[in-house]
Amino acid sequence: MPNEVISPSVQVKRLLRQSGLRARKSLGQHFLADASVLQTIVEAAELSPADTVIEVGPGLGILTVELVRRAGNVVAVELDTKLASLLKRRLASLANLRVINADILKVSPSELLERASHYKVVANLPYYITSPVLRYFVEASPKPSLMVVMVQREVGEAIVAGPGKMSLLAVSLQVYSKPRIISHVPAQCFYPQPKVDSVIVRFDLLPEPAVKVADIGGFFDLVRAGFSSPRKQLHNSLAHSLGMKPAEITLLLEGANIDSKRRAETLSPEEWARLYEVLETLRKG
Repeated sequence: MPNEVISPSVQVKRLLRQSGLRARKSLGQHFLADASVLQTIVEAAELSPADTVIEVGPGLGILTVELVRRAGNVVAVELDTKLASLLKRRLASLANLRVINADILKVSPSELLERASHYKVVANLPYYITSPVLRYFVEASPKPSLMVVMVQREVGEAIVAGPGKMSLLAVSLQVYSKPRIISHVPAQCFYPQPKVDSVIVRFDLLPEPAVKVADIGGFFDLVRAGFSSPRKQLHNSLAHSLGMKPAEITLLLEGANIDSKRRAETLSPEEWARLYEVLETLRKG
């Protein structure tokens, strides 16, 4: 690798030109091209030589090189065949890096990790797969201990929102982790420049789900039912999705001490858990 210090912006443009590649809009490819943002990401991940990192969507490898310098092992999973091939050639000398050409949603962490059981996820996530990838990792086995990811600003703010602005995604992620926004990243830090700004979000994974319920799958079935018509009041959306009579829904909500006129976005994960417990009690008769 050359000794001269080349800015990420120059690197991105040079690599695309030399390889004859273009950013693919269909894959949401916007390559990070700002050195200070790279530093913010790797510092937030608190990497050491003892760490194994899974990077999703490494693209041209700008962030990958920084991860390799700090972590013991890096597994970079790239869907784009041409980019994966470029990475394998360009970074072939890095002994602690494996580049895998695959869809991250179709391989398990255990397949990627070989013998390691503890790992972190660090990525500049393509916008179109942000939600599926985050849900995939918080529900995976084994789960990462930590995730630091770049996501669209609107999505990041929704993920960390509290009751009043909750979403199905926020509940899904806050049950398994403690997410917080580390930094805001302007659109001009990418090439090509997207139409929206981004944020870096750190997720500290919880050892156990934040809600204590007998069946986490059943719990999320209820949450999905509540968010099926998010603009409707809770008693209407639940009656429609659960196929229960209005009187039964009234009994359910009263049992959980939740006002029937509230909307799904106003409930905390703990209130959803209380609602689920009452629902299970009613079902058992």
